Amino acid sequence: MARAPSSSDTDGLPKSLLARVPPGDNAQPLSITEISQALKRTVEDQFGYVRVRGEISRVSRPRSGHVYTTLKDDKANLDAVIWKGNASRLAFNPEEGMEVIATGKLTTFPGQSKYQIVIESLELAGEGALLALLEKTRARLAAEGLFAEGRKRPLPFLPRTIGVVTSPTGSVIRDILHRLADRFPSHVIVWPVLVQGQGAAEQVAGAIRGFSGLAEDGAVARPDVVIVARGGGSIEDLWGFNEEAVVRAIAECTIPVISAVGHETDTTLADYAADRRAPTPTAAAEMAVPVRADLAATLTDFGGRQRRAVHRPVELGRERLEARLRRMPSGEALLQPQAQRLDELSERLRRGLTDRAGKGREQLAGVASRLSPSVLIRSHAEGRRQLERARLTPALVERPIATARDRLAALARIASQLHPEKPLERGYAIVRDAAGKALTGKAQAAAERRLTLQFKDGELGVGVGDAVPPASPLAPAPKPPPKTRKAAPPPGQDDLFG
Repeated sequence: MARAPSSSDTDGLPKSLLARVPPGDNAQPLSITEISQALKRTVEDQFGYVRVRGEISRVSRPRSGHVYTTLKDDKANLDAVIWKGNASRLAFNPEEGMEVIATGKLTTFPGQSKYQIVIESLELAGEGALLALLEKTRARLAAEGLFAEGRKRPLPFLPRTIGVVTSPTGSVIRDILHRLADRFPSHVIVWPVLVQGQGAAEQVAGAIRGFSGLAEDGAVARPDVVIVARGGGSIEDLWGFNEEAVVRAIAECTIPVISAVGHETDTTLADYAADRRAPTPTAAAEMAVPVRADLAATLTDFGGRQRRAVHRPVELGRERLEARLRRMPSGEALLQPQAQRLDELSERLRRGLTDRAGKGREQLAGVASRLSPSVLIRSHAEGRRQLERARLTPALVERPIATARDRLAALARIASQLHPEKPLERGYAIVRDAAGKALTGKAQAAAERRLTLQFKDGELGVGVGDAVPPASPLAPAPKPPPKTRKAAPPPGQDDLFG
């Protein structure tokens, strides 16, 4: 065994630059690697299995998948590493501030001359730490709006298909099926999953997303509502339904979700994200479907009300009609005044005809007494004498014709003097615009760029202002319309009888 040099050895020998081996010393100096490996073996042999309690600090997750962190208490720090394989199997994600109990082994890291613990499993140190982690996760997801009331959807009144995410072997599924059969038998699709332990959260989230991804017209009927159910248990047993993956799957599900995890006093983050929370799985089945007997009774009641609503107006109409019939007089009573009036008018007509016939008979007799051949002969002779005295002379016809001719000639003379082109013969002219309308004022003529002057023997185009357009060739003046001579009125005829 090597002997350590004493102070006398070191003090008595002169100092030199080269290392010297004292006489009788057979100990060779160790390399850094050798001393590091010796320390590593010693630490790992002495601390091959340890459980350490502390608070997590400085969590680092590089792309390799490993987790590097530090465990600390009020007096010391201990570096820790969780290799990728163990990190994927953790029940929760390590976060700064958590108080945990880490199980693993101590080892050294020669590259930095430090020791660390290689964690194989990580647990929260007591229920208080678990509740603290739960509250922290709840606050973070609530800040994202996953628990907002505005995003919750109403449940369908009568779902055709119900999806259930739960364990196929527990009593929960039997309670749900039994309750559904009692209330309203429905088509149920069960997606079997683990409800606690390692991998439970991933299976539950996958089942929810699987139901949400089913096609409307696919081979498997798409549920109208999904029930996520589990029986009661401790907070550790129910922890899978507090995982972020399950909460996000429920929030992203396109189908209304009922959360029925645990008993009435148990609350998980899945309850906050679901559209409805049921205190028990049996209550979830009651929420999902109505009672068929109650629906049948309601339909029967509606049918009765509908029949009564249809028959009631008929019954009321019949009652009103009977009441009016009782107040209406009989047909004979209505016809009696008219029959009496008909008899009276018939009697008056008979008497009137008789009286009229008698008066006509008397008038005819009076006329017949005055109508005789001698009276007719005398009247005829008198008329002949009057006709012979009346003479038809030409003056009676010519006098009215001459009077009408003189009146017509006077009108013709007046019309010729009032003709609008008559003044043209005396040197006047008519000023017209481009449209041929006669102008009567200076302002009207100044507003036109070109004017037409009509003279006795034709028209002349002129320009207004400085620009004088070339003179247009004289156009022959339009001939005045021929004067129509009014037909003389037919000659009158004097009275032939005076």
